[in-house]
Amino acid sequence: MSHQNVETVSRAAERIKLGLAVLVIVAGIVAYSVFVDQPGYVRVGAFVAGLILAAVIVWFSDTGRRTLAFSRESYNETRRVVWPTRQETTRMTAIVFAFVLAMGALLWIADKLLGWVIYGLLLGWN
Repeated sequence: MSHQNVETVSRAAERIKLGLAVLVIVAGIVAYSVFVDQPGYVRVGAFVAGLILAAVIVWFSDTGRRTLAFSRESYNETRRVVWPTRQETTRMTAIVFAFVLAMGALLWIADKLLGWVIYGLLLGWN
């Protein structure tokens, strides 16, 4: 995986494209609300059309291309991961559960001991 620096959108054209994409999504939401008297497929179609148009606008922006490149690199990195076997996963899950139970018991004992010391010995509130 390449180590790219995080870059913010600095060019005016990129900002305009991303702003236009946001406006198209908002327009799709508004269209969904305005077409309240229309059938459901018309309302959903207007919203989905807004999402698709916004995706196309972002696709042709530099930010969209960088996001797509990052997604490809992430997918390739995920394919190289050595996943644990079922036996290893089961064993580690059992270890985690045992640790949680042991810590729960330890904290319960500490709570009861401190309660007994504070309320029983120091304050005498038995």
